[in-house]
Amino acid sequence: MSVVDRDEPVASRSVWHGDGTAGEDDRGFGLVETAPARPMGEARPGRHHPSLARPEGARGSSRTHLRSFRLAEAISLDALDSGAAACSNPEAVGGELHVADDMAVWQSVAAVQTERVLRLVREVFGYDVLGAYEHGSAVLGGVQPTSDVDILVITKRPASLLEKRQLVEGLMTISARWPPPGPERCVEVTVVAQPQVRPWRYPPSFDLQYGEWLRKRFENGDDSALQATVNPDLTTLLTIVLLGDQPLFGPPPSELLDPVLTDDCVEAMVSDIDVFMNGFEGDTRNLLLTLARIWQTVVTGIIDRKDRAAMWVQERLPSDYQQLMERARAMYLGLQPDEWTGWPSEARACADYMISQIQREVTRRQPGLVLRLATG
Repeated sequence: MSVVDRDEPVASRSVWHGDGTAGEDDRGFGLVETAPARPMGEARPGRHHPSLARPEGARGSSRTHLRSFRLAEAISLDALDSGAAACSNPEAVGGELHVADDMAVWQSVAAVQTERVLRLVREVFGYDVLGAYEHGSAVLGGVQPTSDVDILVITKRPASLLEKRQLVEGLMTISARWPPPGPERCVEVTVVAQPQVRPWRYPPSFDLQYGEWLRKRFENGDDSALQATVNPDLTTLLTIVLLGDQPLFGPPPSELLDPVLTDDCVEAMVSDIDVFMNGFEGDTRNLLLTLARIWQTVVTGIIDRKDRAAMWVQERLPSDYQQLMERARAMYLGLQPDEWTGWPSEARACADYMISQIQREVTRRQPGLVLRLATG
């Protein structure tokens, strides 16, 4: 494998949800922080932010746009409050809402949350922000009511401690708490200073990450949660951003990021397994689907959404485990409650089987595997 900078302190590993994470020493901190493993946030109307505008002379393309804003501009926060009430209390609108109606409300709210995040980012970083990009479910085509709003922000330089505090304070007012009580989504924002990842080296680093699993630390004023962090999982996030090529603003990501080596991406996915399996009992559904996606990617090179990865894996699982994978898939799609009482030993056995298959495929993997996002 082509792996660089092995002497950098690997300080963080978290479950790959289709995004990733990373980090290195930040100015003003001096230590590399260990990002906590990801267990898996209430959006409140905030002050009005000035409209986003690209700095004069900033590079762009015909695809430079504010994709999420078009829908959001047509929706008032009052209307969203009504939608939230309807989703949480169908009787308030005279009966049960249709799933399609629910999804329209969720998408509308997510668009407004995205707009607020981007305005906050511009407000904090000004001309030092180079671009913002979707990743995760929005790129893989598998957005569900419980999906996060996943955004990668690329800046010219590491942020100051004050800037990080300002960004986190704003994000805590935008992101829903976990589990989301209504249509508002949890927000995950990863900030990468371009010099941290360009030129490319593995493991990469992020400057700051906000996610609901960190909220309590932020609320308690724990500045160590603001430190830049080395995290191999950022490898997968950057791969999806590059392949998905969906700017929220700024140029195509390939103009700001170097290509990520396939070997590095596979290593980032596989080397994490023993660590994140320590939390299996508390995150069974997600980790079964994570293993399914890793297995599919190692074999085919395809990075797919979780429900389709589960279907791919079902065809390759012994019959005793197929029902478990279908159960995890149904939970992800919101078709049944996320409840594993009475199934712990069977679920763990299914996970162990998938891990053995992943390890076998890694040793058999032929050079030249090309990573790509699933289509359709």
